[in-house]
Amino acid sequence: MTTKSKSLAERMQRIEQAKARVAHDEAKLRADERRARTKRLIEAGALVEKAGFLDFDANVLHGALRSLRPGFADKGQVEVWAADGGRAFAEEARRGDEGKKPCVIVFPRPLSKEAAANMRRAAFRFSKIFMHWEGRARFADAQTLAAAYGGVARSVDEDRARENPLTANGGGEGHVPPARPEQSGLFGEGLI
Repeated sequence: MTTKSKSLAERMQRIEQAKARVAHDEAKLRADERRARTKRLIEAGALVEKAGFLDFDANVLHGALRSLRPGFADKGQVEVWAADGGRAFAEEARRGDEGKKPCVIVFPRPLSKEAAANMRRAAFRFSKIFMHWEGRARFADAQTLAAAYGGVARSVDEDRARENPLTANGGGEGHVPPARPEQSGLFGEGLI
């Protein structure tokens, strides 16, 4: 084989590889678009359920949604709908957080995969730094969950109050923690 035909074969191979890359990228783009559309459809279905329309016949639901279409041309109406939806989401979040406080759960040994999955379902996450589970929950629920796997639950607010009663509520705006005696000068320059 001559160099000319070899270089032609190499160029043809590079072109085929480039075509394959383009086809792969296009397929990935289509899959990403399909996933984004599926996510949006699931979100829309959840909103239909949240609004209390899931029990209606598909024809009724479709007709009702189509009747809203002219309202989308009116910017004022869209703003009213957005404000109403925002208030509903905020109220739902407030009700969901009612009575919940920051909690920490400590276990004497690592949890099984099933127990860890249950902790995550209860909105707790594992801190690798502090080696404990933390999250917002009603304290009685946290205690029950901890006891189910041989652990102990603590309320973070109670811990803060024990450590320093002045900072139990976050210290408030403008709160400056007291300086340590070994600090002297601006920005603790005496520590160097």
